[in-house]
Amino acid sequence: MKKQFKLAIFLLGSWAFINPAAAQTKSLMNTSASPSAVLHSVDMNDVVWTNGFWADKFRLCKDSMMPNLLRTYMAADVSHAFKNFEIAAGLDTGSHSGPPFHDGDFYKLFESIASIYAITKDKKLDELMDRIIPVIAKAQREDGYIHTPVIIQDKNNPGKAKAFQDQLSFEAYNLGHLMTAACVHYRATGKTSLLNVAIKATEYLKNFYNRSTPELARNAICPSHYMGIIEMYRTTKKPEYLELAKNLINIRGMVDNGTDDNQDRIPFRQQTEVMGHAVRANYLFAGVADVYAETGDTSLMNRLNIMWEDVVHRKMYITGGCGALYDGVSPYGTSYNPPIVQKTHQAYGRDYQLPNVTAHNETCANIGNMLWNWRMLQVTGAAKYADVLELALYNSVLSGISLDGNKFFYTNPLSAFDDFPYTLRWAGGRIPYIKLSNCCPPNIVRTIAEVSHYAYSVSNKGLWLNLYGSNDLTTHLQDGSEIRLKQQTNYPWDGNIAVQFEKAPKKSFSVFLRIPGWCNNASVKVNGKEQSIALTPGEYAEINGNWKAGDKIELVLAMPAQLIESNPLVEESRNQVAVKRGPIVYCIESVDMPQVKIANVSIPSTIKFQPKEITIDKSALFCLEGEAKLLNEKEWKNELYREVSNSEPKSVRVRLIPYYAWGNRGHSEMSVWMPISRQ
Repeated sequence: MKKQFKLAIFLLGSWAFINPAAAQTKSLMNTSASPSAVLHSVDMNDVVWTNGFWADKFRLCKDSMMPNLLRTYMAADVSHAFKNFEIAAGLDTGSHSGPPFHDGDFYKLFESIASIYAITKDKKLDELMDRIIPVIAKAQREDGYIHTPVIIQDKNNPGKAKAFQDQLSFEAYNLGHLMTAACVHYRATGKTSLLNVAIKATEYLKNFYNRSTPELARNAICPSHYMGIIEMYRTTKKPEYLELAKNLINIRGMVDNGTDDNQDRIPFRQQTEVMGHAVRANYLFAGVADVYAETGDTSLMNRLNIMWEDVVHRKMYITGGCGALYDGVSPYGTSYNPPIVQKTHQAYGRDYQLPNVTAHNETCANIGNMLWNWRMLQVTGAAKYADVLELALYNSVLSGISLDGNKFFYTNPLSAFDDFPYTLRWAGGRIPYIKLSNCCPPNIVRTIAEVSHYAYSVSNKGLWLNLYGSNDLTTHLQDGSEIRLKQQTNYPWDGNIAVQFEKAPKKSFSVFLRIPGWCNNASVKVNGKEQSIALTPGEYAEINGNWKAGDKIELVLAMPAQLIESNPLVEESRNQVAVKRGPIVYCIESVDMPQVKIANVSIPSTIKFQPKEITIDKSALFCLEGEAKLLNEKEWKNELYREVSNSEPKSVRVRLIPYYAWGNRGHSEMSVWMPISRQ
């Protein structure tokens, strides 16, 4: 016991010099001292949603999503996630149950609790976390290792289980989410209880990688620990943690049996194609961007730029979704000898390989797309990264959770039809608990809890508005001067955004307004006067001034419905269109057109959509209505081809709903892409 006490003192002493009250150090991703970061995050409690879209989502997250998921993870007969910690801690007996990444799932849920507490300061949440942390701490081994499947097996059969022996054990992944959750908890509460656990775990990981062979060190599937280790470095300022993260990148591709599925067949700095498991890839890219923020290593940024161009221009869905394939075979660097052809799963496909019904698009991969683009935004200040972040957030991320906040998708296809000839592994509607792999639910819950973190950034030039939504902001500019403002908007349903200052420093500074890439017509006024500044789609518009309380900025982003076509190399959507309005991608759902087959509805190129407010499952949203065409298709019999019918299409009233809202009214068919009629 004395030995443990001394260790705790050492851990506290090693980072006690850090000032948790310093400006911008309590952000979700703390880049306040990152030398290659152009933008810096505001603190976690600086932004409070007041009304509208994100206020409603945060309230639902606080009152329903998080508590419901907590009940699930505390119920041993359902998930066993917390019970595993209790058994590993010696507080109960039994065997481990659930997937090997269950620990990481629970850490993500814990992070959402800490993030909600950062904003609400709800004492019950603080007390809840104080009850959970000692169990996690007691489950940890003396050397810092914590992975409940191995610890429980070793308790039940001493000597049978060893750390990092199974390449699919997700140990490093789990530790990464522990590190991230611990940093968020520390910044939200100022308490070191979970951070001490994470420091011990990081020390263990550092020592393990220092002494292990490349083959053993290859245990890096789904590398959330890259992000976690960098956040631990930012929190503790221990240089060896940065060195650890750098070395993890360097040893990738050093093994003889690396795979494209795990992105380690060749070294990262030599990769030219995005390939393999989409969650693992996006987490890898996010972690590498974190390392770049601390090191300025241009070889890393050059490679990230290549990866980004490949994803966004050849491999990403219109919803921001990532990972086209359930299963596949890697075409890169393998021979045609079948025994050594490499399998991929839940993976990126070839360029322009973007199927719709069979699209995988795991919710975690889409969240990974957000995490990566957020980090790219912070190190560049380029609005194109915020555009992708917003696209994924409003579409392929929010589609992963039901409107009531209690049911979840693992995959996010772009169409669903009853007559599809075979059953998909993840077919069907959203469900409360995805027994085989429940990694997505806590990931999306923590994401919704933390959206306010992405709304603003600061730089040495001023304040940056990244995402729009009604909120109150109280923060500091980079020089420490206080700023307060109120934003009012009905975004994403209309593009009228008003920002009024309540407090501003006397010196001049700039406000940077993001003009989304989809907006072809924008205007801005300051105190009622039109501003003659560049408002370029896909860039930030800079307004410099000596701001004072009462000053008002009014931004108008024209938001007509737009028909979007894909590159003709995307075979499955050739001669079809999708519909977007603002950041929202729309879809057709059979619930709204019960008398017709939605596959036979075509969209005239001249259609005029009217937005209309409706409610689905108590959630207010805007649908689009217009006059479409209904093809007079006969039923297909047992035939593969037939002669085209020239029957005249009929007019039909069509309603489209936001893609994220589909599947909330019972079983239905759905499609994002629809045939286009150019007559």
